[in-house]
Amino acid sequence: MAAAADALSPSLLFPSTLTTPCLTHHHHHKPSRLILLPRSSSSSTSSSITTTTTTSSTPTPTAAKDLRMERTIPWGCDVDSLENAEALRRWLSEKGLPPQKMRIERVQVGERGLVAEKSIRKGEKLLFVPPSLVITAESEWTRPEAGAVLKRNSVPDWPLLATYLMSEASLGASSRWSNYIAALPQQPYSLLYWTRAELDRYLEASQIRRRAIERSSDVIGTYNDLESRIFSKHPDLFPEEVFNMETFRWSFGILFSRLVRLPSMDGKVALVPWADMLNHGCEVQTFMDCDNSSKGVVFTTDRAYQPGEQVFISYGKKSNGELLLSYGFVPKEGTNPSDSVELPLSLKKSDKCYSKKLEALKKHGLTGSDCFPVQVTGWSLEMMAYAYLVVSPPSMERQFEEMAAAASNKERAKKDIRYPELEEKALQVILDSCESSISKYTKFLEASGSMDLDVTSPKQLNRRLFLKQLAVDLSNSERRILYRAQYILRRRLRDMRSGELKALNLFDGFMKLFK
Repeated sequence: MAAAADALSPSLLFPSTLTTPCLTHHHHHKPSRLILLPRSSSSSTSSSITTTTTTSSTPTPTAAKDLRMERTIPWGCDVDSLENAEALRRWLSEKGLPPQKMRIERVQVGERGLVAEKSIRKGEKLLFVPPSLVITAESEWTRPEAGAVLKRNSVPDWPLLATYLMSEASLGASSRWSNYIAALPQQPYSLLYWTRAELDRYLEASQIRRRAIERSSDVIGTYNDLESRIFSKHPDLFPEEVFNMETFRWSFGILFSRLVRLPSMDGKVALVPWADMLNHGCEVQTFMDCDNSSKGVVFTTDRAYQPGEQVFISYGKKSNGELLLSYGFVPKEGTNPSDSVELPLSLKKSDKCYSKKLEALKKHGLTGSDCFPVQVTGWSLEMMAYAYLVVSPPSMERQFEEMAAAASNKERAKKDIRYPELEEKALQVILDSCESSISKYTKFLEASGSMDLDVTSPKQLNRRLFLKQLAVDLSNSERRILYRAQYILRRRLRDMRSGELKALNLFDGFMKLFK
């Protein structure tokens, strides 16, 4: 897997206002929307994620036939295949990759990684993958006429690169990238590869389930757009046995887990063979970029490595849920300093000001129900602003706009708004959501031990046990953060209420004196 990141870290509130750095470079770029054209209501995408994929309500006949079929990806290898990875290294060396201080090894069950072959110093530059061995939207197509059609239609970089991968993969040894494609995992570990039933079963408690469904729907929608606009009109260049939903899902899975943004190449997104064998380290702060002198893709180590030690890179400041979403792994509980959990807050439909509050939220890109990140260190100022809006009375109608603006993550919005008279009620709203989420995680974790006892197929059982363990690990790490938030919220509310009680008792004492 390769370095990746896309999140804007929100400011945090607790115990004092903390601001985490905004990750604007070196990061994996996730497109905000993958869709090529605005689709009419007649072509809304399905959110089904089963292997036998459903399509939009009005698919072309070929697409409908295609998406009903179960397909296996005819290229790539087992996720821990060393043979294919070693063949890739030899080919890269022949094509100009300089001698490396790292070698490929199985680092744990089902995982490859790069391990130090020699002592590596802190601050040392590694890799030096030349530009000719990096795949970008400008890379030459083995079938140039296919690339020309996509460029004439102004296809954006992500779907263009996804189609490029499928095109090159289908050409086998005729493609100059055949060794690279042969070393890619046949089924990338990401939530794109979980069926809808698996997401519902194992990730019911986590908000990552919703994001996985949205991502899969976006990929399906992007495929449908390409298929109707381009593939179906050029079947000689894009035959459906190659350019179908399953190969497109595979290709996007590769991009989500391996594409990097290179700041020194004007922020271009790229696939970097060999470099994308590096695994993520939660404590590592180093990213890939282009080296100005050599023009190769490098990264600079932020610690020393002894021979035999695995070398790590950062995929960005991502939560455990985000790492599972794109890469299919969950770090050990408590080891990820960037871990967070998304907590939902909603307007109350019984609120007399519901429609006015909703209008203010929509104006700033929010809805009547939104999720906000909570970390061990606290929750975001945006979440606090949203909670203020939820509990604000009709007399504060003039402040609705300010609260909604602060709840959005727009740069210019004033974030640190305070309404002392609403503080207690706002914190109670956050606590209620926190405790509701905790109970969902607990219910899943208690039931997980007795799940899947009826499965008899060894292959199916292995898959389910693997997915269930990932879900259990994620649920434990997310619930741990919520337990901490629950403790902070209860303590703060207790202190506020005992302070009010003291003030009330003092007032009563004064009144008795006057009597």
